[in-house]
Amino acid sequence: MDRLEALPPQIKQYLIITGNYWAFTLTDGALRMLVVLYFHQLGYSPLSIAMLFLFYEIFGVITNLVGGWLGARFGLNKTMNIGLGLQIVSLAMLMAPADALTVIYVMAAQALSGSAKDLNKMSAKSAIKLLVPKDAQGQLYKWVAILTGSKNALKGVGFFLGGVLLTLLEFHGAILTMIGMLTTVWLFSLFALKEDLGKAKNKAKFSELFSKSKAINVLSAARLFLFGARDVWFVVALPVFLAATFGWDHWWVGGFMASWVIGYGIVQSFAPSFTGKKSGQVPGGHSAFLWASYLTLLPALIALALHFDFYIQASIIVGLLIFGAVFAINSSLHSYLIVSLAGNDGVSLDVGFYYMANAMGRLIGTVLSGWVYQQYGLEACLWISSAFIALAALFSLALPQQVEVTTK
Repeated sequence: MDRLEALPPQIKQYLIITGNYWAFTLTDGALRMLVVLYFHQLGYSPLSIAMLFLFYEIFGVITNLVGGWLGARFGLNKTMNIGLGLQIVSLAMLMAPADALTVIYVMAAQALSGSAKDLNKMSAKSAIKLLVPKDAQGQLYKWVAILTGSKNALKGVGFFLGGVLLTLLEFHGAILTMIGMLTTVWLFSLFALKEDLGKAKNKAKFSELFSKSKAINVLSAARLFLFGARDVWFVVALPVFLAATFGWDHWWVGGFMASWVIGYGIVQSFAPSFTGKKSGQVPGGHSAFLWASYLTLLPALIALALHFDFYIQASIIVGLLIFGAVFAINSSLHSYLIVSLAGNDGVSLDVGFYYMANAMGRLIGTVLSGWVYQQYGLEACLWISSAFIALAALFSLALPQQVEVTTK
């Protein structure tokens, strides 16, 4: 406790923001699994389930643009607290009776949740830029990788938590439990977050929402296709396929998806070890291209296994695990590059623009995941995934190349 008290005020604020981000991530992962499984149980089609997340992703796109400006103008503490409050309202909306949970109503609740999630993500990722010296890029990469990896591991725990809560407490009991947990965190955050961390020295103009940096624009395009490639088969198609084709129950689907995301998060945390940090280098455009090229092959191989009926269950499980590990390294590379390339003053503007592209990729992937799976099946989703990753690889060629740094 004495060591915590001795920390500089800004680092204390960052630690609180990170803790809030972790708590929020648990509820976000649990809510995603609850909605997919519960509405599949009610007989909703894959496309209808995908539509439930449409506003979640659309409002994520809008929020990242506006949220970056809000963070630069008013401080990341305020954007964090607004995000936590919006998530509580979103959860409370889902406490309505089952017959009132229409597609439109749930889409509206998910719109609030999407805004909440991206306000939290933008606040946490922007804050880390302010704590590392400009010449310590190796340390910055390590910190970003740990933050991103731990968040995704906790999201995986949230997936598992969602499946367990749905089984033990049913839908409304699970939602009520999460409201209680997140309200406690929000009240603490209102009391503890006092500094305007991330507030720009010069007032951020609304016209600065769109990035004027070529490198950030290119990286944002690569990020859009990378996350579209993941979600086109992971968000709706895969859990519905596992439940419908293999007959897995809520525990098995939630547990498997959770294990995948936890493993994905762990690999993200160690990504610097795979991408040159030990040799005194941090990654640039060439590394991003190479790792995206490796990833391009994996969905295509799984699709071929499905096409030729080659040990389908084993091919999907093993293929997904390998895909998760390689995707994690790609994602961690991108997360480092945006924090490294973003400007110091008003960092949330650049980070917000980048995560707007990230949210757009998730939006495209989510809609395609439901529609393509319903019309053509999982195999088609996998071929689209491979094509999207190839596009991400091509965009990566235009990024700044690898640079030498002194690791500490």
